[in-house]
Amino acid sequence: MSENGAVMSLIDLERDRHVEELGQLLRIRSISALSEHREDVRACAQWLRDHMFSIGLQKAEVRDTSGHPIVYGEWAHPEPGRPTVLVYGHYDVQPVDPVELWHSPPFEPHVRDGRLYARGSADDKGQLFMHLKAVEAHLKARGELPVRVKFLLEGEEETGSEHLDAFIEEHKELLACDVAVISDTSWFAQGVPSITYGLRGMAYLQLDVYGPSSDLHSGSFGGSIMNPAEAVARLIAGLKDNRGHILVPGFYDRVLPLSERERVEFRQLPFDEQEHMRSLSVPEGYGEEGYTTLERVWARPTLEVNGIWGGFSGEGSKTVLPAEAHAKISCRLVPDQDPDEVYGFIESYVRRISPPGVRVEVRRMHGGRPALVPLDHPAMDAASRAVERGFGKAPVFIRAGGSIPVVASFAELLGVPTVLMGVGLPDENAHAPNEWLLLENYHGGIRSAAALLEELGRALPA
Repeated sequence: MSENGAVMSLIDLERDRHVEELGQLLRIRSISALSEHREDVRACAQWLRDHMFSIGLQKAEVRDTSGHPIVYGEWAHPEPGRPTVLVYGHYDVQPVDPVELWHSPPFEPHVRDGRLYARGSADDKGQLFMHLKAVEAHLKARGELPVRVKFLLEGEEETGSEHLDAFIEEHKELLACDVAVISDTSWFAQGVPSITYGLRGMAYLQLDVYGPSSDLHSGSFGGSIMNPAEAVARLIAGLKDNRGHILVPGFYDRVLPLSERERVEFRQLPFDEQEHMRSLSVPEGYGEEGYTTLERVWARPTLEVNGIWGGFSGEGSKTVLPAEAHAKISCRLVPDQDPDEVYGFIESYVRRISPPGVRVEVRRMHGGRPALVPLDHPAMDAASRAVERGFGKAPVFIRAGGSIPVVASFAELLGVPTVLMGVGLPDENAHAPNEWLLLENYHGGIRSAAALLEELGRALPA
């Protein structure tokens, strides 16, 4: 049997152990957003460090930040002339509320109908663990890896990765590589292996509208001053037209158009528009004219209201004119938009269309840059071959509507592209009760991750 065949055979043989060990990782309550779990987050980092040593990595350490720690590991002794691969993942997880909706305890992994249920199973412990198991299989079967491998595992992704860019900036030499790899994305659908090549960025802001110094009686003062709640409504209504086109000047200036190849390939994907709308319990879709639903979600920018509040909203009635009102707005950005520039466009436009009689503030919350990996990059070809070896079926190439800001950070700070080779599914309940990972995809993901190391070793120059 060839060395490559021995690696795959070993992965197939030890699939039960791989599930059991993932269960150990999933039992750690590494909820980064809740301060009462700070020690759990650290315990998870330490568990990963110890596991890296146990599978044969030559270096593994927990690096402190001003927030939650980062885990770094490496194996760096391949044959001369081999490239370096940086694997990123995050070991922190979302809170589990409402816990009463879980069918089994969120930190007690349960297997039902071929699915592994637990918080973090799909996002992202299960997916990052695939790469550790792939490395382990190579070292067990061959005694070495076909490439240099580095791991960068963070504990703050679910809270915005506040300290990650600074860590990358300060450790460029340590993290130097030829390509980055992330498994924290989903397939287009079950049975349709997928590689993501595009991610949207983010510009998140809050509108604060202030009127009188206190709430006022609507009978005594209504009609004599501007109502802040009405002002918020007017501002929101002024941001888009009734066809979904964003009216902010400059907003679309840097939008990279879809290529004709992309539009053709999107149309060839197994997507049923009517069934999609039925699954969402809405009568029909809505959005920017001239684009399909997939094009809007993957490759067009958006401006969405995430919440509005102000005045009285309790049971019964209260005739009040509120002193202030607020709205949260998120913009998903596409290449080549810049979040800081978009913030500026929105702020200028909001001030221009603000009604008289109120004070309006635009508060910048957080943002991230979009990312696009060239489809003709050798690493993408290598990933395609690896996925086909892992699952027996060639993958499709898709974009994603969400954001992984570190992809842009790797491009800007390390100068490398990122292969997004996730195995999640659209309905796996990430961030929701009853999160699950399809074990068939987990196993195939380990096979694909092992194949990827071989394929990148052949495809990339050192």
